[in-house]
Amino acid sequence: MSDINISGFKVISLNDMINNLEEERITSILSSFSCPLNEDVTDFLLHKSVIFDKQSISRTKLVFTSFKKQLVLVGYFTLAYKDFTIPQRVLSRNLRDRIKKFGSYNSDIKAYKISAPLIAQLGKNFTNEYNKLITGDELLNIACKCIKEVQLNIGGKIVYVECEDKTRLIEFYESNGFVRFSERQLDTECYNNSKYLIQLLRYLE
Repeated sequence: MSDINISGFKVISLNDMINNLEEERITSILSSFSCPLNEDVTDFLLHKSVIFDKQSISRTKLVFTSFKKQLVLVGYFTLAYKDFTIPQRVLSRNLRDRIKKFGSYNSDIKAYKISAPLIAQLGKNFTNEYNKLITGDELLNIACKCIKEVQLNIGGKIVYVECEDKTRLIEFYESNGFVRFSERQLDTECYNNSKYLIQLLRYLE
């Protein structure tokens, strides 16, 4: 299987695993993941990631590192390509000048419409305390590096995320260069009964 090595971590595509490993082996690897801080992150990897990959709805990347001479799963992230809008009023002049190169402006709603990669899932593996082998900053940085590699071939400079309206989550993304720009209303209550998600974007240099 093809893999990518970044700063001591090995990133393996779930799609490669699907094409090269038996289903039981894949289930065993995914079942070793747990994230008690966000059950949705665990549920997605265990019950939806394979289906979404097979249908090309999203792509999940598993992140491993060496621990006691064994390769262990320390986290994962899932990427998808989505459309979203950014109200002009929330952008600084500098960011607006960058954003408008990659989107179209709608004067009726005074917002830019953009297609860009979404980091749809991001989580560390707390099984056997493997979460201590990688920081959240490192995991997010790996996801952004993978996106930059893709954008070298298809163009683009923007990535965005959606998260619950929790201070620790928003501060985490902001400390990693993301800027809050809007909220997305949800059709049904999810994410611990939240009715909306906070949207943040980052311009990748």
